[in-house]
Amino acid sequence: YAGTLYQFQSDHNIAVVRGFKQSSRTARRHVDGYRYTKDEDLALLAPCAPSLFPQRTIQQITMKALLLLSILTPSHVFGLIPLIDGGKGMPKMYGGYFDEQISKQASTALSKAISAGKKNIEVQFPPVPNVEEAKFGTPLNQKFGTSLVARDLKIKGGYKPGSNVSRNLIAYSNIYWAKRLAGAMKGSIVGGKPVGVLTAEQVDFKEINGMGDLSRSGKINTDKARREGRPNEAIIAINPGGEETWARLVAAHGCPGQPFVVMNNSYSTSYDLGNRKGFEEVYYLKRISKGFVYRAFPGDWEALLEKPDGTTEVLKSYKTKPSLREVAELVREESFKRYAMGNDRWMSGRM
Repeated sequence: YAGTLYQFQSDHNIAVVRGFKQSSRTARRHVDGYRYTKDEDLALLAPCAPSLFPQRTIQQITMKALLLLSILTPSHVFGLIPLIDGGKGMPKMYGGYFDEQISKQASTALSKAISAGKKNIEVQFPPVPNVEEAKFGTPLNQKFGTSLVARDLKIKGGYKPGSNVSRNLIAYSNIYWAKRLAGAMKGSIVGGKPVGVLTAEQVDFKEINGMGDLSRSGKINTDKARREGRPNEAIIAINPGGEETWARLVAAHGCPGQPFVVMNNSYSTSYDLGNRKGFEEVYYLKRISKGFVYRAFPGDWEALLEKPDGTTEVLKSYKTKPSLREVAELVREESFKRYAMGNDRWMSGRM
């Protein structure tokens, strides 16, 4: 019920609290320990119609809110940031998939990069929890596919055994993420530039009824996708293949001066972090042995150790992109130094 408003009329009137009728005096004891002694006092409790609030009451709410903000310390303000941009540092595994932390962080990094003039962009992170086990369908994969991907994309028939979304969860999950990032690319809440998504993966777009800010969809390197391009269109290209082909993709599908995002390529032909073709790694999260590599534009690159309890620790930050060999050796050696053979996510169930 947080975030909705309820007005206590007086001690002698009746208040509806969580669907039950109680005296407002009794109700007060159930609202986070606060006491309400005046008719105009308000509580964050159960929903009530906007018509219950006269203009005078709305003004009082506004003044109280401003007063509260004026006395907030910096720590309180920074505590609100995760609600807006996902917060700083690597997202929580695997809660970040379900509480929008990843989508908020990636959208914020993408928006900042585009504002800074970046056009050719790479976004890379595991599209599903336990991506290594996606073909076998772990409970966490299934939860993600059912509660988020199929529901958000409004897929006909939903997520069921044998359905396209269950058999090709990574492919459909990437469309889900493209939908989440499209708002950061269009440039305006109302109107804005069109954003197209193109994929090389097995997705039946006819099954998807909820594309959100994505204005069109198609298959990479097809004549149909080229013909349907629109002026000033930004593009998200999903898993397009080796980075040596990316420039040709931009020429075939991109618009001059508009963002072109390569998202979640499934392999690297450089066998290193990111790419060597000048695409800015705007949001990058890669699992390595015993930890992760993370970067969100315009921040530093980070090498993180994953501990036996599943939490992570930044071992080193880099102003410029390090090599995969460097960070992998650092994290692996630190893990062995601290935990020897006792830091195994497979044995502990932290898949």
